[in-house]
Amino acid sequence: MLNIDQFKKIRVLVIGDLMIDEYLWGSVDRISPEAPVPVVAINKENQTLGGAGNVINNLTAMGATVFAIGTAGTGKAGGMVFDKLAELGVETDGIVSEPNRPTTRKTRVIASNQQVLRIDKEIKKQITPATLEKLMAIIEKKIGDVDVIIISDYDKGLVARELVAKTVALAQIHSVLTLADPKSLNFSKYAGISVLTPNKKEAGLAVNMDILTQQDLFQAGEKIMDQAGLEKLLITCGKDGMALFEKGGLPHVIASKARQVFDVSGAGDTVISLLGLGLGTNASFHDAAMVANAAAGIVVAKVGTATASIQELRQALEN
Repeated sequence: MLNIDQFKKIRVLVIGDLMIDEYLWGSVDRISPEAPVPVVAINKENQTLGGAGNVINNLTAMGATVFAIGTAGTGKAGGMVFDKLAELGVETDGIVSEPNRPTTRKTRVIASNQQVLRIDKEIKKQITPATLEKLMAIIEKKIGDVDVIIISDYDKGLVARELVAKTVALAQIHSVLTLADPKSLNFSKYAGISVLTPNKKEAGLAVNMDILTQQDLFQAGEKIMDQAGLEKLLITCGKDGMALFEKGGLPHVIASKARQVFDVSGAGDTVISLLGLGLGTNASFHDAAMVANAAAGIVVAKVGTATASIQELRQALEN
């Protein structure tokens, strides 16, 4: 049986697109005379780590030790990434600054607990060969000190095919578990990954299928397993829970616990984080997925990119 108190012993290397999620909170009491849009009076704002940074938030909330690998711009948002990682006690030696690659910043306007607008400031481009070389040198240096590697791909240019291939090769040499949350439509990019965790929409796009029934879901899962040469696959299905696939075994569905959903932002980050921690404790794929499913149920009941606390998770599992 999985003991969540063991999470604090797990060391995780997180590789991925680091971002800043900004929230502007306010109220609406009129429509603009200039256009048929609501006027939001902002009364509060806050910033948090987004993208791969939200994976880090989830892991540190469970007490795990985290090493971050990624890039950050040299502007205000890039500075925020370093500051917020430092606040979490996360080493930033693995963050490479690229002046011409600013940090993605997503600004969400929230009124009456509902998102009314999102503004993205970003430039999508591949990291430079020099940056890739630096990051791989850092990964090679750190890999012997970690139990799990999580690749959080938001398709912003960091998680190149070469970076995945080299990381997987190193992980296999050091017997380190690897998980990836994909965004690429060609899942062969993640060949050799221990566990892949796409959502149902991503899974359907990857195999050019409309997933309308459970049979469709199982068929898509088997195709992805073959396409990426996977041992394990977890497809998140929103309110319908998640589907587990293991090489040589039958697919298995874990239902989600019914609850009010306020915001699904970052639910996938929670799933891969808790799944990685669970597997890092040598729990079974099913038990680790059950815990990840419970944690995702907690965060979707909160507004904004959120995390579950160890106390909330323990209570959810007891219930």
